[in-house]
Amino acid sequence: MALHLATSHPDKFAGVIALSCYLPLAPDPARLRNGANLRTPIYMAHGTQDPVVPFALGDDSRQLLTSAGYNVDWHAYPMPHSLCAEEVQVIAEFLTEAFGEPAEGAARRSSILLP
Repeated sequence: MALHLATSHPDKFAGVIALSCYLPLAPDPARLRNGANLRTPIYMAHGTQDPVVPFALGDDSRQLLTSAGYNVDWHAYPMPHSLCAEEVQVIAEFLTEAFGEPAEGAARRSSILLP
C-alpha cells in the first residue's frame, strides 16, 4: 500500500516507509511517475530470509522504482518477516531526516512505538 500511494497519490509526502513489501502488479516504470512524490525519500527494507513476502519481490520493486527515478534508500537485513534493532534505528534516522528535529521546547520522544 505504501509503495502504491507513493507512486500514485497526488499530494506530496514527507517520506515513505515500506517494510517487507512490494509494488503490486509491477506496473510499467513510465506509469509510476506521479510528479508529486518523485523526489520523496522512500525507505525500503526487506529480510533476506522472509518466508511471507519473498525477498525478490521487494528487490524487484526497488529496482523498478529506482529506474523510474524515485529516491529509494534500500536496506536488506539477514532476518525473516520481522523487525530488528538495527532497522528500527535506521527508521528513526530516516524519520528525523524526513521531518526534521522537533521545535525548541517541543517534547522529544526517546523511543519509537510500533503497533
